[in-house]
Amino acid sequence: MAAGAEQQRGVSETICNFVICNDPSLRGQPIIFNPDFFVEKLRHEKPEVFTELVVSNITRLIDLPGTELAQLMGEEEPKLPGGTSTASGFFRSLMSLKRKANTWHHPLPSAQTSAQLSRVTSVLVGIPGADKGVVFGSPLTEEGIAQVSQLIEYLHKNLRVEGLFRVPGNSVRQQLLKDALNSGMDVDLDSGEFHSNDVATLLKVFLGELPEPLLTRKHFLAHLKIADLMLFDEKGNKTGAPDKERQIEALQLLFLLLPAPNRSLLKLLLDLLYQTAKKQDKNKMSAHNLALMFAPHILWPRNVTANDLQENIIKLNNGVAFMIKHSQKLFKAPVYIRECARLQYLSSRAHASKDDLDLPTAPASKELQPLKSPKRGRPEPSPRQETQQRTEEALRELFRHVHNMPDSAKKKKLIRQRKVLGTPVMLERKSRDATPEPEHTSKENIQLLQKLSGSPATHAARARLKSSEGRKEDCCKRLPARAPSRESSSSC
Repeated sequence: MAAGAEQQRGVSETICNFVICNDPSLRGQPIIFNPDFFVEKLRHEKPEVFTELVVSNITRLIDLPGTELAQLMGEEEPKLPGGTSTASGFFRSLMSLKRKANTWHHPLPSAQTSAQLSRVTSVLVGIPGADKGVVFGSPLTEEGIAQVSQLIEYLHKNLRVEGLFRVPGNSVRQQLLKDALNSGMDVDLDSGEFHSNDVATLLKVFLGELPEPLLTRKHFLAHLKIADLMLFDEKGNKTGAPDKERQIEALQLLFLLLPAPNRSLLKLLLDLLYQTAKKQDKNKMSAHNLALMFAPHILWPRNVTANDLQENIIKLNNGVAFMIKHSQKLFKAPVYIRECARLQYLSSRAHASKDDLDLPTAPASKELQPLKSPKRGRPEPSPRQETQQRTEEALRELFRHVHNMPDSAKKKKLIRQRKVLGTPVMLERKSRDATPEPEHTSKENIQLLQKLSGSPATHAARARLKSSEGRKEDCCKRLPARAPSRESSSSC
């Protein structure tokens, strides 16, 4: 029950049940969320940006001088350990072919073996006479991975076999199976005609016959540097304990640089070896034992012997064992790589959809702007400034119209609203002093003014204004007469 609940919890974390989809037939289908979606998108659409991003973070973790960095980038041919030359590599390749020929050489089969071969051949009915070398000995392709994945799927069902990958299988059955895979056909491995050791040995043969190691030749020195990543003590000195977090992070970055077929097959292989090591109480194959079997096939450069590697053999074996133990973490891009890849796309979308008013002006445009409009004497206004100018002009027109209105309760109300708003727009002095007849006065306002001018209330108001003006004139006449009396009284 606990295992089932844990599995259900893991599925719920990776499946999104809320889907926005216009197709009714697809709305009920679960969507698998890929956290590395933008990383893969950046890899395919902007490979140069992707490579620069990953390599810059690799050099932050491990020390790669100029030559080694050029080798990692594929700009220079990697130097093989032990100072091997091209001629010595050729002779090693020749000796390797001789050893393989001796391995596959057998005397003529007996009658019992012939009967067994006939039964095996009946399983492989319909093999077309295709050219050999489609899978084995050819550069890695997606078609080749599809054929070899049959071996991997079968081995996942037989992980409890003791000595798996260590005990060799039958060479005759292996050759038949090899021919079947090279022909491109689907093989029924569950028929019982092949043993698990036959399939396991053939998988190692496939990896060993690749023209280039699965982890690639140019990454060889980087793997040696990753194996040397150690923890530091309080004084800053290296200790003998490996820095697992940095090693995992460096391998995550390095695996991102692998070609797509290599990365796909490596993930399948390491997952198989991880599951095999979990059953080591049955098959007696620990992660270290599996690393001894596979390091020469997936990591060692071709045409290199154990004598050439010398002390590096221990590092390489430990490195492959580390990959097997932590294989479930190595094919996830680091969080900061995901974020950088996401921002490469989302930030550009945000700028495209954002209002132009919030976009900063580029420095180049600022320098060229005066040259574009020398007659104006000033740079062109920005969109924000143009909007503000139009707003001010509209407000000036509105307040000018209000000021030109006749005195009324409505005009006073509008003026009070203007004072409350506290608008900074100031009327020009001409519009304040002059009170011309409103240009856009409606007919209803004119008729209203005429009615008001002829009404008795209007005449009474005018009479009051005249009487008040007369009083003001009398007061002004009396003031000069009173002034001398005050002066005489002060002199007395």
